[in-house]
Amino acid sequence: MKEIHLLKRMAQTLMSGQSRQTYDPWRPQWHLSPLVGLMNDPNGFIQHNGRYHLFYQWNPLACAHGAKCWGHWSSADLVHWRHEPVALLPVERYESHGCYSGSAVADNGVLTLIYTGNVKYDDGSRTAYQCLATENADGEFDKLGPVLTLPEGYTGHVRDPKVWRYQDCWYMVLGAQDATLQGKILLYRSDNLRQWQLLGEIAGSRLNGLGDFGYMWECPDLFPLDGWDVLICCPQGLAAEDERYLNTYQSGYFVGHLEGEQGRFTHQAFNELDHGFEFYAPQTTLSDDGRRLLFGWMGVPDQNEFQQPTIAHGWIHTMTCPRELTLRDGRLYQLPARELQRLRLREYQWQGTASYAPALPAGSAELSLDIQGEFQAHFADQMTLNWDGERLSLSRRHRLTGEPEHRYWRGTTLYHLQILCDRSSVEIFINHGQAVMSSRYFPDGDATIRFQGSGSILLRHWLLSPCVIE
Repeated sequence: MKEIHLLKRMAQTLMSGQSRQTYDPWRPQWHLSPLVGLMNDPNGFIQHNGRYHLFYQWNPLACAHGAKCWGHWSSADLVHWRHEPVALLPVERYESHGCYSGSAVADNGVLTLIYTGNVKYDDGSRTAYQCLATENADGEFDKLGPVLTLPEGYTGHVRDPKVWRYQDCWYMVLGAQDATLQGKILLYRSDNLRQWQLLGEIAGSRLNGLGDFGYMWECPDLFPLDGWDVLICCPQGLAAEDERYLNTYQSGYFVGHLEGEQGRFTHQAFNELDHGFEFYAPQTTLSDDGRRLLFGWMGVPDQNEFQQPTIAHGWIHTMTCPRELTLRDGRLYQLPARELQRLRLREYQWQGTASYAPALPAGSAELSLDIQGEFQAHFADQMTLNWDGERLSLSRRHRLTGEPEHRYWRGTTLYHLQILCDRSSVEIFINHGQAVMSSRYFPDGDATIRFQGSGSILLRHWLLSPCVIE
């Protein structure tokens, strides 16, 4: 009965939402966004039987966080997507307050979801169950229930299982908070996805040479890349510094080596994955052609998200573009997935001093810039990218206070930018993927990008075709 009630309310929300989307100036043309309601973490990103699947945290009933379900898109090419049936609804006792984030694997050819069932109690406490669901012949998912309860010595904040197969075993990393309120990453092993053995804490606050490093680590992802092991995670509770850790919560990675049998992960320093205003909860998959691909949520929880004007149109948040990951000199490089080049329309080129460059349309566009010297790029006069020869800064007005706010990247030099624009978002790839700045902004009309500065630039500009989501 609860499932039927939820489905009726979802149908009502979807139908009423159509009237608010007749003119929506901030709806992306090729990024993934929810039809209605609030979307956040990417979940279950996988290529299965030649088709990509991307699930996502979704509250279809309101632009608010609540008891999330799993929405579901699929694609043959990472460019054109279609809606699939909603995969998970929070209707069972072990998921009463949401089907929280998780991952997907192919188990003997069957697409299988591993997710956190979130349960909250009237006294303010909570618990978590790690649960399974398997795809049936109709393309829907049958729940198998919990396979892992709350481990001893941890609070109810244990969630976001990422599972992979290595040799003859399954492995899982889980985000956790221990009883002393320190964030940790737990490593588990299983022969069958049903019974799990805890191998130990492989990373976290006060481990592996780290001092205090956050009270909760969310959304872990551990994978091999170019001879190393990379752990992506989202530590909550890091103190802001002058030029880093400036978002409410951080998303970053460690490079190291995993000794799975011993439950150890030796790693280097923590690096942020994205230097922009909006980026969180990334998840990766290995494509059939051997690439490590990533989607992130272009948002940050508890960071003025409900000041975004798309709420007036009944929806909030988008995904990033899909990205390809490589490792160079111990650092992750990110570039837009090569498939996105199919969106390019006619190319325009210009070369000269930045201040003399023409203003260019930036509603749905890609720019490639070779740069020598100082310059600024202004996005619809609402957000500015400035390179002063030493530091790249991205600036805009705080949506609540109106005060200027900034994000930074500092490198030895800046010589190239690749910028992807889509109505209300900008993704800036620095020096062929050395760093990224992802941010939302909300132009008053048709967005343009204009340039200033004494530096010289060689620019290429493409308008991007819209992507129909079926």
